[in-house]
Amino acid sequence: MQQPSLLGQTCLFKLKNSFNMKRLLYLLPVLLVLVSCKKFLDTKPADFLSPVNYYSTEAELNTALIGVYDPISNGNSLYGNWIPTYIEACSDESFFARNTQTTDVEVYNFSSNETHIADYWSAFYTGIERANLLIANIQKPAMDSTARNKILAQALFLRAFYYFQLVQSFGDVPLKITPTGSVTQVAIARTPAKDVYAQIVKDMTWAEANLPTSTANGSPSRVSKTIAQGILSRVCLTMAGYPLNDATKYAEALAWAQKVVASGEHNLKVSYDASLTNTAYSQIFINHVQDKYDIKESMWEAEFSGNNTSTYQEAGRIGNQNGIAFTGTFPAGVTDTIGYCYGFLGVTNRLYKLYGAGDLRRDWAIAPYNYNNTTFARNYFAATAIYQRNPGKWRRSYELLLPRHKNNTPTNFPLLRYADVLLMLAEAENQVNGPTTAAYDAINQVRRRGYGVPIGTVNATADLPAGYSKAQFQQAIQDERSRELCFEGLRRNDLVRWGIFVTTLNSVGAEITADPVAPTNFKYAALGGTNVAPRHLLFPIPLSEMSVNKSMTQNPGW
Repeated sequence: MQQPSLLGQTCLFKLKNSFNMKRLLYLLPVLLVLVSCKKFLDTKPADFLSPVNYYSTEAELNTALIGVYDPISNGNSLYGNWIPTYIEACSDESFFARNTQTTDVEVYNFSSNETHIADYWSAFYTGIERANLLIANIQKPAMDSTARNKILAQALFLRAFYYFQLVQSFGDVPLKITPTGSVTQVAIARTPAKDVYAQIVKDMTWAEANLPTSTANGSPSRVSKTIAQGILSRVCLTMAGYPLNDATKYAEALAWAQKVVASGEHNLKVSYDASLTNTAYSQIFINHVQDKYDIKESMWEAEFSGNNTSTYQEAGRIGNQNGIAFTGTFPAGVTDTIGYCYGFLGVTNRLYKLYGAGDLRRDWAIAPYNYNNTTFARNYFAATAIYQRNPGKWRRSYELLLPRHKNNTPTNFPLLRYADVLLMLAEAENQVNGPTTAAYDAINQVRRRGYGVPIGTVNATADLPAGYSKAQFQQAIQDERSRELCFEGLRRNDLVRWGIFVTTLNSVGAEITADPVAPTNFKYAALGGTNVAPRHLLFPIPLSEMSVNKSMTQNPGW
């Protein structure tokens, strides 16, 4: 259920047994209920408990930590659906591929009462409140100090990460670092974005010093030292750009990215399963679909499981809404071969043309075929048929869980990949020192892997041309991030921090309108881009929050 405010939440919760299932903690206005489970922890049944009696043992702290993680793996509100399919639908990479859609966030024609935005706000503040409860009670049990700090580090990092998502999207937001004390305590003013970022950096930096390594964790579902370093690099790059424009943060972004590389914990995936005839790049996303871990490359993931047919709900909709379209009424067993998909995202000609000849990433990121609804065979597109294509990163045909559910998938979603770290390093290095050998080496590793050549060897086809100016190299970074990271929930915030969001989206809309490659029945793809205006640099504060929190103010233009 949708909570009316980020405040007014009391501190009671109930734990239920959930053997061999993921755990999912839903926050209700008066009751926190643990109704599912994460893979990395099992709990025993308990009755209704309050913080006065709870947090008394290390096990109870770890159980509470599950609730702090939970918003990341929410099946709809965040990474399981809303962010990749709706909030990030309209960019220079993709459009919402349903020509009847003329309103809502996916076409940038919405109001402060928009459901996706309200759920996004609510889910992140839910995680923040849970983190605050855990942090406030972290000293209660008698336990090993290293173990305590490990739990505290995760809670601090996650709270900071949730605030990072909020401040990017809404600007000034209420900064709340203590638990809600009363259901009537609902009036909190917005905190300047600069101060929110300062708290984010403070919390993440403490967490980084106390988190275990990715190798020690063994899976990408829990945060690690290098995950914190990588996200800190992202935070600092964001602070260096619009709207703070604090150029001193480029050096900090560079230092954090360098720490990830120096750790030796991660590298680009360069091998693949030859029996599947997939490239190293495609295998990253097949692993997401098949719940296989590769922490060297896919550092942090929003983790989903099952298909929501059991009591505990932990599936998402990755690949079901943002994959290769396959809809209709089919004989039994057909969707077990292909997988039902609404195909809500189309791809832009601009993205398609970014890829050079020989770049193997293009035909995986952008599916070169759809399906015949009668024969169920693949139909490969003509070279000029671009707008008809869907994102192809997460293909349901690779799912191992059978029978395949019509709407729900177990596919994980990447939050941080090592390729992203290398591209952040290249960008920060260029901003601090210009297009140095180190900057070229970082971006060329990513490009070489994309072309299927050895990443440690100079390659005339894959490598960027020598002699770029600082501005040319920055443009190359912007393009490379799109080629490598398209559809991974990063593009909107990248365009905003670069200060080119409105102009880019407007130009894409105009481009599609005039593009002879775009069939008449696909001209609606221009709608979102042409709708974008300066007010869309920030989302509106949800109406549900405005109506309850009388200290809240609305963003300009809303």
